[in-house]
Parts: sequence; structure tokens; C-alpha cells
Amino acid sequence: MKVIFSLLIIVLFSLTSCVDKETNKMDANLSLDSLLLKYPDSVNLLVLHGESALKDFNYAIAIADAARAFRIDSSNTATRLLYAEALCNKPDIKDNDVTKAQYHYSKIVKLEPKNVRALVGLANTYSLRQDFVQSFKFINKALRINPRYRDAYILKGSNYRVQGNIKLAISSYETAVQQDPTFYGGNLMLGALYESQDDPICIEYYTTAAKQQSNNPDVLYSLAYAKQKWGQDKGAQRLYRKMLRLDSTYYDAYFQLGWIKQFSQKDLDSAMYFYSEVLEIEPKHIESHHNMGLIYEDKKDISHALLSYGQVLKYNPEFQLTLDRVAVLKKLR
Repeated sequence: MKVIFSLLIIVLFSLTSCVDKETNKMDANLSLDSLLLKYPDSVNLLVLHGESALKDFNYAIAIADAARAFRIDSSNTATRLLYAEALCNKPDIKDNDVTKAQYHYSKIVKLEPKNVRALVGLANTYSLRQDFVQSFKFINKALRINPRYRDAYILKGSNYRVQGNIKLAISSYETAVQQDPTFYGGNLMLGALYESQDDPICIEYYTTAAKQQSNNPDVLYSLAYAKQKWGQDKGAQRLYRKMLRLDSTYYDAYFQLGWIKQFSQKDLDSAMYFYSEVLEIEPKHIESHHNMGLIYEDKKDISHALLSYGQVLKYNPEFQLTLDRVAVLKKLR
């Protein structure tokens, strides 16, 4: 499915902790995973590993690392920060998680009033509760300490986006990218914001993000879909095929290839092939079943069209497009 970012961008931070004394003598060629296997109780290795997981959006790993590191040394600021951030990034975050995170951020801010990372983290907990007055208060406090702090602008942009102020959201994300030109998430969000305004300039931002993450199928999908939306079918098709080379189970790429073949290029047999590929991976993909029904209608094969529509209604009895086609076909019988 098309990549849709959450209302609050996950705040990602750079590592500030140092390496344990015992790791100084380690083989520099060992991977972080290997080092952690060798030294499972190294707090700083756990923090390093958890930070890396956060940056890669591997939240389950980050949470596990954070919880273990915090159990070993709850007095360590880096440990407390990682734990708080892991709590805020839980896919199934609950109000109690926000409360805990807010407590830990507050403890850090009390001990280290100029810790901008903790200030923005604390601001994020208020954002999660839709208390934007308090959120902006701590964001601005962080920016007074460090006016170039990228993540403050990220959260600021997310707040504005939630409040529906797209103009200021774009401005904030632009500033975040200016502070860190390598931040592909900022370009991706800018692309999404401009796309939501039906502005084709979104393609430029998606293109930049795709160059920065050339092997990330989700990022490539955003660019491909935007190209398709603005009539650049060949470019979109190349990207969808690249996505499938990277991940052969990415069925949304097959679906969009089928859509282009069916509605743009009028190649019904090729479209049918791509929809079949989707259903091999995800048999409940109702849009593919529906579009196959349309193809059967074009081929005057009403029986198979109704069978395809029947599959749609099996999984979603309220799918209106299919209900409308079934009603039309029944009248013809």
C-alpha cells in the first residue's frame, strides 16, 4: 500500500554515548551484532544497537535493547533516553507508555536543563496527547539552546501537520532538511505534504529521497506512485519493477503495474497477469479482484466477472464499487 506517514514523525536522534572500556580492545572489524553477542551486558553496546534500530525503524529491537540496558543501568542518561524513546515509538503505544516516557524525559531535563534531545522528547510526549501548547513550549526551549537542532523542526512540522497548517508544516520540514540534507525522511514528508496539495513538485522531493534510499522499496513506491499520478507511466513502471527486484512479495507494485496496463495502456491480458501475481501473494486483495471483474466485463465474460466480484464481496460485503457493478450485471441477465 502507499506509504502514509503517521501524524507524528518519529523523532530520531544521533548517538551521544561513548563505548565501554572493554570494547576499546575489540576487533574493529566485528559488527555491532557480533560485539553484542560477545558482550551482552554492555550498556553502551545495547544503546548503540538500540539507537541503530530506532534509525532503521526496527522498533521491536530498539525496545528490547532499551529495556535490557535500562534494567542494567537505570542511572545512565543515554539508557534512560533510549528507553523513553522506545516507549514513544511502540507500534501499540498506550497512554501508560506516554506517561512513563514523560517521567523519564522530565527526570533528564531536571538533571540536564540544556539537554535538547530530552527537551524535544518531552515535547513529543505532549504532542502524542495533542497538547500542542506544552509541546511547542519545550520545542522552542530546545531551539533557544540549539537553533540548528534538526529534530526540533521535525516535531514542529508534525505538530503543524496535525493541526492542519500545511504551510507551516512544510516550512518546518524544509528547515529540518536544511539542517540535515541527508535526512531522507524529511524529503519524503515534504513530498507527501505537497502531494496532499496536488502539487507535482512532490516528485522532486520523492526523487531526492529515492536517491538517498535507492534500495528502499517503500521510498521508491512513493516516487513511483507520484509519477503515475502525474502521467509519467514509464518512469513509474521502471520503479515498480525495481521494487519487485528488491522485494518480490511487494504486491502493491504488481497492482499498480496492472492498473497502468488496464487503464492507461489498455493491455488487458498484461493487467490480468499482474493482478494474478497480486492474488498469489495476497488472496484477499479486493481491488485486484474488482479490477479483474472489470476486465472480464470488457471481454464479455459475465460469468467470470461475477465470480471475481463475488470474491470481493466475500472479503468486503460493503465494497461499493463492486456492489454497483453487480447490480448492473444482474439487470442485464
